[in-house]
Amino acid sequence: MMDDDLSPLRDAHEDIETARDIPDTPQTRSPAYRLAFADDDFLCRPELRPVRLQLELLKPEMALNEENIASTIVLFGGARIPAPQDRATARTATLAALSSYYDEARNFARLMTERSLQSDGRENVIVTGGGPGVMEAGNRGARDAGGRSIGLNVVLPHEQAPNEYVTPGLCFNFHYFAIRKMHFLMRARAICVFPGGFGTLDELFEALTLIQTGRMERIPVLLFGKEFWNGIVNFEALAEAGTIAEEDLSLFRFVETADEAIEAIATWDHAGEKRDTIPGRAE
Repeated sequence: MMDDDLSPLRDAHEDIETARDIPDTPQTRSPAYRLAFADDDFLCRPELRPVRLQLELLKPEMALNEENIASTIVLFGGARIPAPQDRATARTATLAALSSYYDEARNFARLMTERSLQSDGRENVIVTGGGPGVMEAGNRGARDAGGRSIGLNVVLPHEQAPNEYVTPGLCFNFHYFAIRKMHFLMRARAICVFPGGFGTLDELFEALTLIQTGRMERIPVLLFGKEFWNGIVNFEALAEAGTIAEEDLSLFRFVETADEAIEAIATWDHAGEKRDTIPGRAE
């Protein structure tokens, strides 16, 4: 792709400014006269959905490439899980008890980021959904280590502002859940899933389905909190029923602590040999 600084063609930004400085006439006031790429009403039309999908794919991809981020460690988990000091405000006793996973997520992100920074900080960058709860803990842990982290927000009726610990230049906002989930997995080296609700379950099972069906390389999928997950999903019953294969139970492991997760990633074994680094790119 040609660098705009070297192109003999007029820059699009210049034309936007020029188009604003024109006589006010019935013709120039008409929406038809607006530059197509600067016309929000036009870009939001239903017919432009394919363009919007492409834009949401391209914008974060280009930004992450420009920041030289080669791989990520994904943290999924509940937005409602409080930090331990805030457990008294939790809406249920269970959520209050789950607050320990806030600290585990924060500690895991710190340890992983410290390892990332031992090289050049391009590999194994923490990525979360950018919201509160476990997501906040992940971004916070990366900042504790002095490293960068990514936040992939999505427009919701609530939780609009990203948490304060996401690296500002790596904080993105999405309209399409599907494109957002693609970005979670496109650079993933491991997926760490903490207790959560519908959104966390959706993200977990999409990743497991992609791996199970060979649409994505096998990478570590770690479920923090065996008691929680076995109370939510009877994985063994799925295998016993035959709706998944017995070997599909090896697609993930349970862990309880940040240290266990670090060890599991370092020694992940699916093919009879241990690997120190596990590539994973979703196509």
